[in-house]
Order: sequence, then structure tokens, then C-alpha cells
Amino acid sequence: MDVFQTLSLIVTDYTLRNVALGAGILGIVSGALSTFAVLRKQSLLGDAMSHAALPGVVLAFIITGQKTPLVLMLGALIAGWLGVVLVSVITSQTRVKYDSALGLVLAVFFGFGMMLLTWLQGQNIASQSGLDQYLFGRAAAIVEHDVQTMALLGVAVLALVAVFWKEFKLLSFNPDYAATLGFPVRAFDIALTTLIVAAVVLGLQMVGVVLMSAMLVAPAAAARQWTDRLGVMIVLSSLFGAVAGAGGAIISSTTTRLPTGPTIVLCISAIVLISLLFAPNRGIVWAWLRQQRNRAELQKAMLLEKVYQVSYLEGSPLQTHPLEELRTFMRGSQLERALEALKQDGYMHLDEDGRWGLTPSGVAQAEAILRERPRALARRPSPDGLRQEVVG
Repeated sequence: MDVFQTLSLIVTDYTLRNVALGAGILGIVSGALSTFAVLRKQSLLGDAMSHAALPGVVLAFIITGQKTPLVLMLGALIAGWLGVVLVSVITSQTRVKYDSALGLVLAVFFGFGMMLLTWLQGQNIASQSGLDQYLFGRAAAIVEHDVQTMALLGVAVLALVAVFWKEFKLLSFNPDYAATLGFPVRAFDIALTTLIVAAVVLGLQMVGVVLMSAMLVAPAAAARQWTDRLGVMIVLSSLFGAVAGAGGAIISSTTTRLPTGPTIVLCISAIVLISLLFAPNRGIVWAWLRQQRNRAELQKAMLLEKVYQVSYLEGSPLQTHPLEELRTFMRGSQLERALEALKQDGYMHLDEDGRWGLTPSGVAQAEAILRERPRALARRPSPDGLRQEVVG
């Protein structure tokens, strides 16, 4: 199946269209909220809340006997929010650290959810089949009504982020300063955490409990490599989430029995990897290239300075030197590369006898390097002084 056929299926195929739209909505919402989670160093929060939502899904079915997405989402939302409250109580009333409290809530709630799910599967209730798919997602079961529900919840979440933009921004960077201004920091902290829980609930049906944490960390982690501005970071994070969501849905549709949730996570992981490697400011590749360029410039400056000093010692700044003599300054291929680079810059030349020397431009550049180094000048006389000192 070629690219054009696959893209045309998004319009014509009912299931693929719903899955791609749902995954795109999830990517936008989770990407926007993941920015705040990452900046506030709460990356584990998404993992804890997604696992804490599992007992809410199962209890919602046990109480209502319905598997409609809205009912299950409501149960997951309540369970996740209770997990947030429990973490808050543990950290405020005990000496348990925040990350330890998150891990504790994650383990207890997820264990309770698995116990309920196992017990429910042992009952002769035919309608409970499919609940276990919330562990890894059940994207193929999404219908148009589910997409509409996700869209309404997503718009509500993003609208709240827009309304409280300044407060959430201040809370993410300087909560102590926000408290001194009289902002109810605790209330806004709970509100932002509740929105993150809502994003978790939004993605349970798509990627499941186990993998949802990736959607609340990876988009922002990738976006952070490209910018230092919060607004741009949120836009990029949402874009990366949407691309990974829709792209994962499309890729999974091209192969039989390829699960959508893990494919989406692999797509966003690929975006993170590309960002870590190639982002202009923080990318590993560009940092390595800058390091190599700086090292080459440093070697050129060092060689230019050494040749200049030795030339003055021998009586003239334009004195030429055999290659073997220059090897005392720099060995191996580094010397050849530095000489060729200086030759291309017009600072050194190679005469007919195979000897290297400074050009007038090279002399001026070497003197400029010395003038820019006060400590070097303090240890060395001026060009004329050096010559007089040697002669005297």
C-alpha cells in the first residue's frame, strides 16, 4: 500500500479516520499539558495517574454495568484525582518525598485495579470482556461518538489552560514568587494536576494505562530541545504529539495485528530521538560539530601563535620552517589539518622548498591573538620587545 492510498483511507475508511482523529486529539492535549509536567519536574506524575486510573475504570463498570467511554472516563478521572489527593496528603502530612509518594500511589492503585480486573474476569459477566484492553489501549474500538467526546474534553482542557495561562506559567517557573503575590498556589497546583489527570483519562482508550505516561513526557521532552520559550514549547509539544498520534494510527493500519498504542509511543519516541540528536541549540550532533569546530579554531590559533613566536626568535616574523620543526607544536593529522586551514585562510603559505611560513596577514592575526590575551601578553614581551630581548 503506497502513501497516497494510505492517506486516502483516512477520508474513506471509517475506523482509520476515527482512530487517527482520536490519536491526534490525544497528542495535542497531552502534548500541551506535558509541557507543564516536564517543566515542573513531575514527569512521574503521568505514570502514577495513568496507573491509578485503572481501578476507576473497573469500579465504574462494576457500579453501572456499562462500558460506555464517558462512564469509564468519569471513573478513571475520579480515581486519578483521588490518587493526586492522596499524594498531596502523604507529602504534606509525612516525611515521604514527592517521588516516593507517587511510586507508592502508583503501585497501590494499579495493584488494586489488577485485583479488581482479575476478580471481574472470573465472574460470568459477558459484558465485562474488553476491559483488560485498557492496559495497552483499544484504539480499534473507537467510534465517532468517542472521538466527539475526546474532542469536547480536549477543547475544555485547552480552554482552561488558555484562561489560566499566566497563573500556570508563573506556577511552573516560580511558585514561591506567585505565593508572595497572593496567588492561591495550592489551588492552581491542584487545578493543573487535575487537567493532567484529565489528559491521562483522555488517552486510556487510545494507548492504555501502561503507555499513557509516555504521551505525558515525550512530546515536551522533544519540544524542549528546540526552544526556550514556553508558548513555542507548548505549540511544538502539541504538534509533536499530534504527529505521533496520527502517524502511529496510520502506520498501525498498514500492517496486520500491529497495535496502535505501542506504535504511537514508538513514533513519539522517534521524534524525541531526532530532537535530541539534531535540535540546533541542544542537539547532540550539533553540539559535537560545534565542539569540533571550536577545537579546530583553537588549534589554528595555537599553531599560529607558536609559529609567530619561533619566527621572531629566528629574526623575522616571515621566517619559514620545515614541517618536521612544526611537529614539535602539534603532532599527527592535527598538524596537517591546521596548516591546510591556515593556508586557506591566507595566514600561512608553503614555499617551493616545502617550508611553511606566516603571511603578512598571518603576522597581523597572530599579533591580534596576543593582544586579546592579557595574561599571554603579561608573560611575553611585545613583538619588538621579544626580538630585542633575544638579541640583547
